[in-house]
Amino acid sequence: MTVLVTGTAGFIGFHVARRLLADGHEVVGFDSVTDYYDTSLKAARLQLLAEHGDFRFIQADLADAAAVTSAFECRPEIVINLAAQAGVRYSLDNPQAYVDANVTGFLNILENCRAMQPKHLIYASSSSVYGGNKKQPYSPRDGADHPVSLYAATKKANELMAHTYSHLFGVPATGLRFFTVYGPWGRPDMAYYKFTRAIFAGETIDIYNNGDMYRDFTYVDDIVEGIVRLIDLPPMPDPDYDISAGGASGSWAPHRVMNIGNRRKEHLMEMIRILERATGREAVKNFMPLQPGDVLSTWADVGDLENLIGELPHTPIEDGLVRFVDWYGRYYRVQ
Repeated sequence: MTVLVTGTAGFIGFHVARRLLADGHEVVGFDSVTDYYDTSLKAARLQLLAEHGDFRFIQADLADAAAVTSAFECRPEIVINLAAQAGVRYSLDNPQAYVDANVTGFLNILENCRAMQPKHLIYASSSSVYGGNKKQPYSPRDGADHPVSLYAATKKANELMAHTYSHLFGVPATGLRFFTVYGPWGRPDMAYYKFTRAIFAGETIDIYNNGDMYRDFTYVDDIVEGIVRLIDLPPMPDPDYDISAGGASGSWAPHRVMNIGNRRKEHLMEMIRILERATGREAVKNFMPLQPGDVLSTWADVGDLENLIGELPHTPIEDGLVRFVDWYGRYYRVQ
């Protein structure tokens, strides 16, 4: 198939595109290659993808309607939208970047899906949409109406926009709420990446809320496996859907939202201990209070997803972080 993947210079988009190419699909990649973090890392990802003859890359901004329309000239059968302005804390200082990429950019994707009618649109949402929810594990059957960051608000907006286009124009769309994705070729702004860099350099790491935080760390290959299995399973309208049941897991429209995570939460300090063992060095720790926009804990209920596609691999954090540190050492030539 021809698959349009946005965000191919980014972490998850790169891994998804590489898997699709390995499976024999033609991939059209789309990315603006912003300088939100090190563009040389993004260039290295794209260079690996370019080694495949079935990969074509378009560098443009998702907020550029004409550029997005041009990308859809390949008439993709599947669209996987992973491009976004990421990061919770960055949204406190640069809110416009989030509206441009995550709202205007996603509107351009939806408009072209309306025109071209691909078989399935899969798009990235985020566990951050759960915001102030206290009940855990988080379930897409629960409400998610109290975001605590603009990033989270734009991701919730994506879900609402996609549902509207599914209802009005029959666009089959699945939103995936990602839970703290990590692994080789990851994002340098993520805690595990920053901690690894600092530990190797002998620098201090800032630990928020004095380390009393939990995250459902999900290894990137497990995320990719879930996306690939979903491709041929677009949502169908459910005329018997009961809106009073709440949540976003179903609809009378061909739209659904699902969690994709590791099904368990890990204490932040345990993550740091694993990194210390993997690097063979002790971290220099600076304990700090909770930061605006942060949540104390994330934990995914992935029952709906696994009922649909079967049980996913759930890489233990001990294994995943060791693989990341091994990649980091080779990529940056540190020991």
